[in-house]
Amino acid sequence: MIDIDRGPPPWRQVADSMRRRIAEGEWTGRLPSEKTLAQEYGVALGTVRKALLELREEGLIRTDKGWGSYVAGSKPPRNP
Repeated sequence: MIDIDRGPPPWRQVADSMRRRIAEGEWTGRLPSEKTLAQEYGVALGTVRKALLELREEGLIRTDKGWGSYVAGSKPPRNP
């Protein structure tokens, strides 16, 4: 799915795929862990982290330290 030799940088390809999965409703709450995403996409952990940062900056996801990343607007894992 991710072509490291052609096209946009791998982190952007991962972000595009994640963006699509959110838009299509595949992900509605908590996202898979960074490690799981790296394995699924066949990329380094840093690549996944850069993709997540992009999605956070766009307001599509939020990350709760110690709890994981969630689709923006989904129910929080705990009451702050």
